[in-house]
Amino acid sequence: MSYFVLIYSEVVPDFFTRRGAYREEHLRLARESQARGELLFAGGLGDPPDGSLLIFRATSAQTVEDFAQQDPYVANGLIKHREIRPWTLAVGNL
Repeated sequence: MSYFVLIYSEVVPDFFTRRGAYREEHLRLARESQARGELLFAGGLGDPPDGSLLIFRATSAQTVEDFAQQDPYVANGLIKHREIRPWTLAVGNL
């Protein structure tokens, strides 16, 4: 198993207000991924949020890409740029 980071770094200008229509579905998807042991941590960046950081443990980056493609924030155009990067844990316990 490897670690991957999904970064939502560019969102639509009115993301904070538009996300409400999709928030429950987004959180459901995240909780399901967490229950499978894939999604370890997730949260918004900024105040108010203008991006997100999600950390996964998976056999491949495809698991993370599948999550992103199903995410209603992505599917409905609220996320303008996303990036998946391998991540090496240096300090901490997961």
